[in-house]
Amino acid sequence: MQKLILAYYHLVHLTDPEEEVRLHKEFLSRCDAKARIYISKQGINGQMSIAAGDGKAYMEWLASRSPFQGVTFKIQEHPEHVFPRLTIKCKKELVALGKEVSIDDRGTYLTAHEWAQTLADDSEKIVLDTRNDYEWKLGRFVGAELFPCTTFKEFTHSVAALKSRVQGKDTKVLMYCTGGIRCELFSALLKQEGINNVFQLEGGIIRYGQLEKTKHWQGKLFVFDDRLACSLTPNTEAEVIGTCHHCNKSIEAYYNCANMDCNELFLCCPECLDRFKGCCQESCMHKERVRPYKYVGKPFRRWHHYAKTKEQLKSLHEEKATNNC
Repeated sequence: MQKLILAYYHLVHLTDPEEEVRLHKEFLSRCDAKARIYISKQGINGQMSIAAGDGKAYMEWLASRSPFQGVTFKIQEHPEHVFPRLTIKCKKELVALGKEVSIDDRGTYLTAHEWAQTLADDSEKIVLDTRNDYEWKLGRFVGAELFPCTTFKEFTHSVAALKSRVQGKDTKVLMYCTGGIRCELFSALLKQEGINNVFQLEGGIIRYGQLEKTKHWQGKLFVFDDRLACSLTPNTEAEVIGTCHHCNKSIEAYYNCANMDCNELFLCCPECLDRFKGCCQESCMHKERVRPYKYVGKPFRRWHHYAKTKEQLKSLHEEKATNNC
């Protein structure tokens, strides 16, 4: 049965996020849903795959409640669930920025059409990709500045340099991310630091792709679910701009390192994946907690499952050797 993939967030001051977690668990326990939903005093940030009828009911339920009126959903379709389980948690920060910011003063929204127009005009601007480096390696807007960051917190280190670049100028600071929430917080931080000419892509890359297709965009979109990558527009081939972590061959397939104590996310071609047995480097191949190679590229399970599988394989090989004697 076809599933809806929902991406959404809503910034609002919640006095009792624990109660909101309880209400969400109660409602979604009756649904065919898998999700990662984080709730804090700042609001809600959710990604979900859900049966179509249940998804419609959930969207109506959430939007009808006073804290979440005005919430918007970015909706895609997929034939199966793209999350392993239903996870609903309280968090201190919806996105880990590591600094207190006021969500009441954020950058000016640009619609998808306005964003495309602004990228094309000759105004003085800086375009920031506020995603992690493993995300923009797969796809990004043409001309965007790319930071070698693996966590969102690292973006705070760029604020002082950015401020010095725009001081006393009319330079526009434009930013984008996957669904929009990172830009909400980072734009608030910039304004808090005295950078005021700040704009953000409303609805993020997901909504832009639905409305403007691939205009000014190259490559695929990294997504935080079992798909890992998707085209901005369904059923269309995207230019491959990623390169293999090991040999630099053009590739767009992401994997987590088979060494569970590393778990590095990396692009890899089939030949190198086989050569390194799903690992990001040779040293990882010889560690203790390495997933069996056949599981590379599949949704991951807890270590005890792989340990049990290894024991079963060992027993099978021993039995086979005995039978051949």
